Amino acid sequence: MDNTIFDKVQEVDLKKTMENSYIDYAMSVIAARALPDVRDGLKPVQRRILFSMIELNNGPDKPHRKCARIVGDTMGKYHPHGDSSIYEALVKLAQDFNTRYPLVDGHGNFGSVDGDGAAAMRYTEARLSKISMEMLADINKNTVDFAPNFDETEKEPVVLPSRYPNLLVNGTSGIAVGMATNIPPHNLRETIAAVIKIIDNVVLEDRETTIEELMDIVKGPDFPTGATIMGRKGIEEAYRTGRGKIRVKAVTDIEPMANGKSRIVVTELPYMVNKAKLIEKIAELARDKKIVGITDLRDESDRTGMRICIELRKDINANVALNQLMKHTQLMDTFGVIMLALVNNEPKVLNLKQMLEEYLKHQEDVVTRRTKYELNKAKERAHILQGLMIALDNVDEVISIVRSSRTTQIAKERLIERFALSDAQAQAIVDMRIRALTGLEREKLENEFKELQQKISSFEAILADPKKLLMVIREELQTTSDKYGDDRRTAIGRDENELLDEDLIPDESVVIAMTHLGYIKRMSINNFKSQHRGGKGIKGMQTVAEDFIEDLMLTTTHHYLMFFTNKGKVYRLKAYEIPEAGRTARGTAIVNLLQIDSGNDERVTAIIPIREYLDGLNLFMATKNGLVKKTSLPEYANIRKNGLQAITLRENDELIEVKATDSTKDVF
Repeated sequence: MDNTIFDKVQEVDLKKTMENSYIDYAMSVIAARALPDVRDGLKPVQRRILFSMIELNNGPDKPHRKCARIVGDTMGKYHPHGDSSIYEALVKLAQDFNTRYPLVDGHGNFGSVDGDGAAAMRYTEARLSKISMEMLADINKNTVDFAPNFDETEKEPVVLPSRYPNLLVNGTSGIAVGMATNIPPHNLRETIAAVIKIIDNVVLEDRETTIEELMDIVKGPDFPTGATIMGRKGIEEAYRTGRGKIRVKAVTDIEPMANGKSRIVVTELPYMVNKAKLIEKIAELARDKKIVGITDLRDESDRTGMRICIELRKDINANVALNQLMKHTQLMDTFGVIMLALVNNEPKVLNLKQMLEEYLKHQEDVVTRRTKYELNKAKERAHILQGLMIALDNVDEVISIVRSSRTTQIAKERLIERFALSDAQAQAIVDMRIRALTGLEREKLENEFKELQQKISSFEAILADPKKLLMVIREELQTTSDKYGDDRRTAIGRDENELLDEDLIPDESVVIAMTHLGYIKRMSINNFKSQHRGGKGIKGMQTVAEDFIEDLMLTTTHHYLMFFTNKGKVYRLKAYEIPEAGRTARGTAIVNLLQIDSGNDERVTAIIPIREYLDGLNLFMATKNGLVKKTSLPEYANIRKNGLQAITLRENDELIEVKATDSTKDVF
């Protein structure tokens, strides 16, 4: 049998091969797909779409073009991947609820906040938006590097000039391999003002900018859908470390209706929340009785804005219902910030200051390169003008040399020899039209030459002085801010601490009753109505034989109840945590609510209701054997679930009574 076919079989170590292949794949996803560049804030697919559109001459002053054409061009020239992924990226750039300052101006159905997808690309049209021209400004002036495309038939930009800090302004999200990025959008005015602050500190005071100064200017993310950020803690953490959790809640309003009812109206949702799914979730909670009292739920959104109506039953407290909705639905949502971007093609988590400084470095590079390009162009033109002016000074001689030469080449050579011109100057003289001999044309050339001399000296000054360069950047940024800046959409509210159950419960008066054998219940105050003369009383509680009510107190649902036991321990509950029961019900055994050691014959001997642990208040304790002790109330502010030792008892002693007192009372 012929063995030649086996010669080509190579044995490889599977583990090594898998490792190498996976690392190559991971690196490709990290560096060339999922993460944005810190300089222009774009992923490769977005950069290629914008560049294709400028190549197609598809600017904001031209008519819209079919998206299929744009996607085809991008795919054929620069992005050899699926058309659906390119179109998806294009759609996101055009959605005003997704992108804070859309880079594409879409025409047709580009999806909605309800999660509807865009129409197929053969139906929709697009062109660049006005602000995206700032992303591409001066791209033809050698401001950025170009690299060959996938088949080396075209050149594509490695990064865009990006004349405003797009990474922060529009934010981005992406999942690579082993890492992810999630940068929220920001307000253009604030972000540019922060870059200007860095420039001013360098130019005027020769110092670095602190992160505190920047955080005074950049108040926080500014989402396209508005909503309210709760507190500054998450923002500060994200800006200082590059990671943080920002809690965002919907903008709501409670409107009164006829016959004493009320409704909750939602006008703005947290970023990336799907309105249709949210409404579905609320309906589900109402159906499963997790939230009671919703009588109607409507989506009244239209072209003027968003409006979700949640109608409530007459007896429902609207604030309590709203807090329950915030707790169980995406009316309150968390945005997890991970400020990860590519710096020199390496992924790095950056804080606010580093991001703005990296952007400023990019601008210094772009403006330096543009100035050099313009300086060279100006010098070339000035050189040509010098030659033309020499020709005009010696016009008769030039004409006779040109007329007596057999070919253009001979004419050029003779001119170079006679007037010591360069090849370019001689070519310009040969190409000169006869009308350039008029006096007016001569004046024009002289004026142009003067202007060029001024331009050249100003370009040279910019290149020689880093501070002048920064002032050029500052001026251009300020112009962009004035032109495209707008007011904040996202408000920053105060941070109510985590929504506790307490926020869902109205603060109202209740009666707490506890029996000798340890049964406790909470009753509404309405159970005890005043009786007229001759009234025979009502039964307050059902008890078993040998049981009787030992403690009866009037308090509120938000008071703490401190339970002291005969073993000298103290436990704590909020009044609302005690199950409510009817007037004649027996109640719940206290051992079901507190971690009492009933096997050790531990039982509650005193209950004290407390609203706040204020200085100046004391607890006065007495034991069976006649020991007394006074302790300041704030010392009991932190009681764990398994209790706290309130008093250390001697053998065979028990705690029998505790009273709250201040330092002015006599104790009998």
